[in-house]
Amino acid sequence: MSNFLGSHAINMDAKGRLAIPTKLREELAQLCGGRIVLTASANTDEERCVLLYPEPEWEALRPKIEALPNIKKPVRRLQRLMLGNAAPMELDSAGRILVPPTLRSYAYLEKKLMLIGQGNKWELWSEERWMAWLDESSDDDDVPPEMEALSL
Repeated sequence: MSNFLGSHAINMDAKGRLAIPTKLREELAQLCGGRIVLTASANTDEERCVLLYPEPEWEALRPKIEALPNIKKPVRRLQRLMLGNAAPMELDSAGRILVPPTLRSYAYLEKKLMLIGQGNKWELWSEERWMAWLDESSDDDDVPPEMEALSL
């Protein structure tokens, strides 16, 4: 089980390559031999990012996405975004990955990025969009029942 926590400011070069931070690179090497899957998040436009899954996490999630009944539009959207944009890859000898142009465009990724830990995966955000999201007020959002009993 992975334990991806924290956030990292990283840079992407003009070719779309980025270096995974050393600590995370070492964890990925042990967990999955550096094999990962990048895909599009199925979030709203304000929360578009690229998801980075260790290969075993993706392989556990993928059949669940495929098994969803695609009679409803939101399910088809999720399947098209996540399965249709899935890009298996392996870290190179320098610990870098190449983010495909379609995913860079989808998540508005340019030079300055943020890698945000989510426990079993990472989110890759445009630094500008991440900072805007942090500044956003959440007063209008309904709190789901699962969060009402949570004491932080």
